[in-house]
Amino acid sequence: MENEALTVAIHGIFKDSFGSYGAPRIQDELLKRGYGASRPREARIVRANRLFAKRKRKFRVTTDSRHDYPIAPNILDRDFTVHRKNQVWVSDMTRIRTGEGWMYLTVIMDPFQRKVVGRSMGKTLGTADTIIPAWKMAIRSNNTADRLIFHSDRNSQYASYEFADILKEHNGPVVQSMSRKGNCWDKAVAESFFKSLKVEWVYHQNYSFRSEAELSIFEWIETWYNRSRTRSTLDYKTIEEFENEMYNQKSEASEA
Repeated sequence: MENEALTVAIHGIFKDSFGSYGAPRIQDELLKRGYGASRPREARIVRANRLFAKRKRKFRVTTDSRHDYPIAPNILDRDFTVHRKNQVWVSDMTRIRTGEGWMYLTVIMDPFQRKVVGRSMGKTLGTADTIIPAWKMAIRSNNTADRLIFHSDRNSQYASYEFADILKEHNGPVVQSMSRKGNCWDKAVAESFFKSLKVEWVYHQNYSFRSEAELSIFEWIETWYNRSRTRSTLDYKTIEEFENEMYNQKSEASEA
């Protein structure tokens, strides 16, 4: 009876994760729900029910650094260790296939808690369809009064005078940083996000329209990735759990 109950719970967790959780994440979620099963026991049930997590595969990176705009130095230099929210933002873009043609997704992520703080989805790679609406979304809901490092690749959208002027006009100090040419590891946080999005979700869809893809990706980001999905980098906590833990630690430190 215990194994049957455990099997039902494991199936539920696997389904809720869109088939993306492997044994370690399932085990962590079981403990949160009050199940005391050991890791070997849980792993045996996972294997017996053939609940194998979706595996990553290569995808095409959308990059075009052939332009004459100024290039910012690589200030971040692969150091994604940050100590507060809105200390560093990392941005990247990719394309999603639909029956109407490509849709281009731009995201801005905060490495502190691995959260998507800004995004845009458009039908062109123009600056006005990509980074500018994503930036406006990010600053609407975040306090960026302190120094912020904004890191991206050398794409023309990030290097454009139009976007550079927006950064200069921002109330808080923004320092622009750009990856080395052809080096995807310099923006690994955003690359990792796109792999999760495509492997766990996009590759299993068939979008006829851009509007259909936009709604689908919005729901995946806002209802799953930013709210419920655990992160190995956050010790298998959700963003909310991690932020609450940081808040409690700060409160205890201020009271001491």
